[in-house]
Amino acid sequence: MPYDDSGWKNFGTYGANRSLENVRGGKALGRALEEALERQIIEGGIKSPVTTPRGLKARLKYLNSDAGVEAMREAGITVKSRALKNWFAGTQKPNPANLELVDTAYWALRTQRILDNLGAFKQHLNNQGKGTAVEIHPVNQDLVDEHARRPNLMGDQAHRTLPAVRYIWDDAVDAMEAGDEGKLEEIWDDIITELDSDWGAYTYVSYVGLGA
Repeated sequence: MPYDDSGWKNFGTYGANRSLENVRGGKALGRALEEALERQIIEGGIKSPVTTPRGLKARLKYLNSDAGVEAMREAGITVKSRALKNWFAGTQKPNPANLELVDTAYWALRTQRILDNLGAFKQHLNNQGKGTAVEIHPVNQDLVDEHARRPNLMGDQAHRTLPAVRYIWDDAVDAMEAGDEGKLEEIWDDIITELDSDWGAYTYVSYVGLGA
C-alpha cells in the first residue's frame, strides 16, 4: 500500500515541525533499527573490561586471525609481529596504551562482522516467527499552536505498543542498510495499519522503539 500521511496533511502548518524529534514514521523506524543493531553489537559483546585478564584474553582470542591482526593495525597498534604472537600466547601483556587499542580493534572487528552479515540481525527481529514489539510515541505537541493540538495524541494513553510485529523485518533491515527512506515509509505504513482507525495520526511520530 502507498505511504499515507492522511493524518498529518498539514504537518508543520501549526508548529508540529518545531519539535525536532517529530519525524515521519519511516525515518523513526530507521533510527530504531540502527539503535537495535547497536544494542545487539554491544550487548552481545565481551562484558569484562580489557584491563582485566579475562577481558584481555577474550579479546585477543577474538582477534587472533588475519582479519583481527588487520583490525589491530588499523586501530594503531604498531608492535612487531613477534610481540603480537606473544600477546596471543599470553606470555606478554600489552602496555596500557595498547590495551585501549586492543579494545578498539575488538569492537571495530565485531561491528564490521555483524554489519557484513545482517542475516543474524534479521533472525533476531523475526524471533522465530514471533516478531518484535514496536513502541510508538505520537507527535510531541508541546510547540504546536494550542488551538491545533489534538487531545487524542496527548498523554500516556497515546503511546501505542504493537506486541508482535511480524513479516516485515527482512525488508526493513534491507531498507535500513540501503538507506532507502521511501521503502522504510512503506513498511511503516504497513506497521501502523495494525492500529485502530486512528492509525493515520501516527504517520508522523516523536519516537519508535523496538523490543529487540
